[in-house]
Amino acid sequence: MSAAGQTAAGDIVARASAAQQEAADPAASVWVSASAGSGKTKVLVDRVLSLLLTGSDPGKILCLTFTKAAAAEMANRLSDRLAGWVTAEEPALRDSLETLLGGPVAPELLPRARALFARVLDTPGGIKILTIHAFCQSLLGRFPLEAAVAPHAQVLDEHEAADLLESARLEVLAQALEGQGRRAEAIRVLTAHLQEDRFNEVLAQLIHARGRLNETLAAHGGVDRLIVAIFAFLGVERDADPRRLVAEAVADHSFDRHGLRLACEAFAISSPPEQAKGLRLAGWLEAGVEERIAAFEAYEGLFLTAEGTPRKRLLNKDPAAAFPAALEALQREAARLAALRQSRHAATVAQATEALLILGEAIIAAYQRHKQARVLLDYDDLIHHSLRLLERQGGVSWVLFKLDGGLDHILVDEAQDTSPDQWRIVELLTGDFFSGAGAGEERSELARTVFAVGDPKQSIYSFQRADPAAFEAMRSLFRQRAQQARRRWRPVSLDVSFRSTEAVLGLVDAVFAAPAAQDGVLFGEAEIRHAAARAAQPGLVELWPPAPPAEAEAPAAWSLPLEQASESPATLRLARLIARRIWYWTLSEAGADDPDCYLAAPARRIGPGDVMILVRRRNAFITELVRALKERGVAVAGVDRMHLTEQLAVMDLVALGRALLLPEDDLTLATVLKGPFIGLDEDQLFALAHERGTLSLWERLRRFAEGSPPEGQSATDPAYAEARNFLTALAAQTDFVAPFELYSALLGAGRGREKLLARLGPDAADPVEEFLSLALSYERENSPSLEGFLHWLMAGDLEIKRDLEQAQGAVRLLTVHGSKGLEAPIVILPDTLQQPRGGDSPLWPQNGEGKAPLPVWPIKRDYALAALERARAGQRLAREQEYRRLLYVALTRAQDRLYVCGWEGRRAAPEGNWFQLVEQAMAGLSEAGEAEAVDFDFAGEIGADGWAGRGWRYVRGSPGTVAAGQSVAAPADMAGPSAALPAWARVPA
Repeated sequence: MSAAGQTAAGDIVARASAAQQEAADPAASVWVSASAGSGKTKVLVDRVLSLLLTGSDPGKILCLTFTKAAAAEMANRLSDRLAGWVTAEEPALRDSLETLLGGPVAPELLPRARALFARVLDTPGGIKILTIHAFCQSLLGRFPLEAAVAPHAQVLDEHEAADLLESARLEVLAQALEGQGRRAEAIRVLTAHLQEDRFNEVLAQLIHARGRLNETLAAHGGVDRLIVAIFAFLGVERDADPRRLVAEAVADHSFDRHGLRLACEAFAISSPPEQAKGLRLAGWLEAGVEERIAAFEAYEGLFLTAEGTPRKRLLNKDPAAAFPAALEALQREAARLAALRQSRHAATVAQATEALLILGEAIIAAYQRHKQARVLLDYDDLIHHSLRLLERQGGVSWVLFKLDGGLDHILVDEAQDTSPDQWRIVELLTGDFFSGAGAGEERSELARTVFAVGDPKQSIYSFQRADPAAFEAMRSLFRQRAQQARRRWRPVSLDVSFRSTEAVLGLVDAVFAAPAAQDGVLFGEAEIRHAAARAAQPGLVELWPPAPPAEAEAPAAWSLPLEQASESPATLRLARLIARRIWYWTLSEAGADDPDCYLAAPARRIGPGDVMILVRRRNAFITELVRALKERGVAVAGVDRMHLTEQLAVMDLVALGRALLLPEDDLTLATVLKGPFIGLDEDQLFALAHERGTLSLWERLRRFAEGSPPEGQSATDPAYAEARNFLTALAAQTDFVAPFELYSALLGAGRGREKLLARLGPDAADPVEEFLSLALSYERENSPSLEGFLHWLMAGDLEIKRDLEQAQGAVRLLTVHGSKGLEAPIVILPDTLQQPRGGDSPLWPQNGEGKAPLPVWPIKRDYALAALERARAGQRLAREQEYRRLLYVALTRAQDRLYVCGWEGRRAAPEGNWFQLVEQAMAGLSEAGEAEAVDFDFAGEIGADGWAGRGWRYVRGSPGTVAAGQSVAAPADMAGPSAALPAWARVPA
């Protein structure tokens, strides 16, 4: 690095250190807006250390973090710093304290610093570094009676909560289907609009929002009053019925018969198509009421468009001039029918919402009963009961006093992801921090402080009710409280990134410099501008041309449907390219001599653990990518989440268990016989199953194994005896051996794992391990029976979360949500050309000033209502804003290199997608002379599956020792423009 570059980097680091020291000031309440990679955890640890050095009691410091991993990381860093102070030499300790406090330290501070480690250890419970849910759990454990919870209540994990919810859902639906009451009617209404899969999906969406729904139900006094409010909001009577509205609309007194007859005469002198309209109109007018009802849809089509608006031209020019009264009659009827359609849609939506709420409320009530019967609490209960405890008046005021006396400093991490209810808890806990004795005094050592650090640009958890607007609102609230009490208040902005190179940060700034990308990302700032502490260190960003969809070929009429379908052929092509590129960086012999396979800082060859691949959603692409990586022998940590019961290896294990429990189930037994554990071929299975009469497949197998071949066969295949013996031996253990023992013996000594991997490939290993882990988990809480385990597994539809943060030496494949807080030298973004779609989930329109929003299910877009458009538009805007914040999080995970790519579908990519935003930023950087357009040709890497196109490359940083014009020959298997390297990467640093 040049001397000028070192000076610039030093200035940037000095500015960042000064800002961090301001944030750590123990005498002030501080609100920190911290950009990605700016050292939020370091600031939190520094502030706790500063508080301890000024004499704060460790037991009166509360740190609220967002995840358990963040809490553990903070606790470990704090412990390491304190332990280091104990053994540090005096000059080193003095330097550390001066760096922390930003100036010279008094001599007496050194022994105090050395004693802090023991002081923290001697504090009962130590420093409270907890998630908000863990804090609420401890609060309820301390005051269970005041909070109206059982003292011995246990907290459900997500799997157990999902299992209880599923049990509650099945219980309510079974009771409804057996009866004739309102729940049975609710199912009839819902199934008229939904297919089976959508029925469960819509119910799940409502149940997911059960916390918000419970608040709304409580605010309205129950489900019946809430339904009345919804009908009133939609402007229809409580007993409104779409069919009755149509019947009333076709009655003789409901329309202008005379005017419409005149319109028939006007149609008669118009063009032939208009004459046909007149005949249809005349026929409808002459029909009886029942016929009019039956033909109402066609009648309505004469006046309204498919969207329900009046047609622009109801009558041609000449007939309209000849019969002006007819045109007026047609216009009045069109307006009447348009209003009627809105009323019908409103009645339909109100009825469907009523049905959904009746079932949803019943399921939630059943879920609550199950929890109470088993003395269990879920995460929503922890927040709800804690909030209710803190808000109560009178008899439990002493609880607030004890908490008040026990907390002097509260620190909130990842504040942008804190929900309104969680903020309310923080607000109540700090209610007396800025009032009472000493409120107007500047006694810094005694001041009680609030500290929050967050970044609204990274608020991506709206499904947990996080709202970046709440971050700004709470900042204003605490600033006002501090200023009124004449306490020190300090807003601090951290914009220096210690994570990413200038190339990565330059692209981020360029992306969000465009007005189209700023909505939802900027919060009062003029622009987003990052400074890189790693100034002049080499960095690279590449935008690859997207993978085009392959030309679809119609299969031959006689071909069997054996080819595996994927989301698009383009996804497989891109997966192969990414896997090939990572293999080349990490494992190829040619890569040992290629500078592109080395990181510059520190100088070493790229390993699989240096690569992180981020997707926006889990789809077929990630399955293809994991398979492609494993086929090339690249270590990959797998997917961060998987639906276990959808994995083929787990399906085989479940089918085997069911066959052991009920061998007379012919289909399941045939699946096992053909599966990897036994492996009969098509001919063997056909011989076994064909012309067996009334015999079950199991009885037929037993006879074949005993040497009774079918007619025409002289000998019996020994594979049948082997299959029978295998199943009989396992079945003999089923009633006496626990599921984990049964399956672990099968997969280990029985070589079952080897057979599964041989049939399904290496990507079957992860699901098998998770399956065994769940078997152990089931046995800890339940009686170890095979039938019970299989029912529990399949009913739960478990989504396994895997902690890839601890994955060492393997490629990490995560969603952007799962990558929050993580980083990697190389980040690849392959899912960039698609945008989130708005579903038909319940809307929550505002019902007047100061009133709680109402849940309304819009069914589908065909039932568009003006009353819901504002809520629908708001939902769409919020979704698009979070989509852009998600891009910010994805881009800022990269330390050294960033690769942006994607695949095209049959339809054009929507406007405003990630790829387009990055491409526009690259074009802007090119105009400034920083980025360059590059012609990529990937055929040299993946052969016939490759494609070519124009992309972009953006390089920042010092070229190091590379001489001008120096180049390195690309390996033979990476020929083409895509092998060209930026100057700085042509030799290892």
